[in-house]
Amino acid sequence: MTTSQILIVGVAAVGVFAVLGAFVIAFKRGSDPSSDWRQDIDRATAKADRSELNEPVSVMAGAGAAELPIEGVVAESAPDPEVVEPAAVHAVEVLKVEELSPEEAGVNRRAFLTRALGATFGAFLALNGVAYLGFLWPRLSGGFGSAIDVGAIADLRNQIIQPDGSIIPAFVPEARAYIVPFANADISGSQFSEALVVGELTALWQRCVHLGCRVPWCASSQGFECPCHGSKYNSVGEYQAGPAPRNLDRFEVELQGDRMIVKTANIIQTPRAPVFTVEYPLGPSCISLSAAPEV
Repeated sequence: MTTSQILIVGVAAVGVFAVLGAFVIAFKRGSDPSSDWRQDIDRATAKADRSELNEPVSVMAGAGAAELPIEGVVAESAPDPEVVEPAAVHAVEVLKVEELSPEEAGVNRRAFLTRALGATFGAFLALNGVAYLGFLWPRLSGGFGSAIDVGAIADLRNQIIQPDGSIIPAFVPEARAYIVPFANADISGSQFSEALVVGELTALWQRCVHLGCRVPWCASSQGFECPCHGSKYNSVGEYQAGPAPRNLDRFEVELQGDRMIVKTANIIQTPRAPVFTVEYPLGPSCISLSAAPEV
């Protein structure tokens, strides 16, 4: 497993733990004795019940009965022996309020909404964290953004240069690059440098610098011509016509043994060339500039 994969799995695990933590916090808030479910009791009624329970109560079992020390009950003085009153009993109605336990009360609406909101927010953060990390984290090996072996120099030149002297660029999908010939003798008088040319080959990014369309090769004119808005470039990517603001972008390259390595992480931008390195066009154009005038 690569470092990037391990990191992505780690972030995903953190997100899962965040969601679980949100559930635990919401559950504890819902089961706290001071939580909102206790506030649903009618406080006025409870206060009235407590005041009624604390009032003194007189209890008489009959004339001449012994006084019993009962908590919350005040014994009256003994009756006059000469005055005989009928036995009386004072009945007190007591309203007993029992509070439900959290298990018995269950989850009320507020606690449920709190937990649901916490879980949703935690899942949102976790998913977005993984997505952002996957977008921003560079690919450490293989694919666009890394150093890509595009093949042996001799094989590439045989593929590109045709028997009649014309060229057909070698397209490398993994590098998103066109491999085209560029003579070493032309480096000094151009915008190219030795870091951009190996074995008299250079690498151009397939992306049009106007609005990002992939620029196809036009075999008849021996140049790159974008069908989206009519930008045109010669065979080494130098701007020729259309709305493009500069030349095609280029990649740094290096030679490892007899193989060409394209460093797709190092993209070089250059302004429109004041002097063209190669001639263009060498034949009919594949597109018309009538809908996209030169700027």
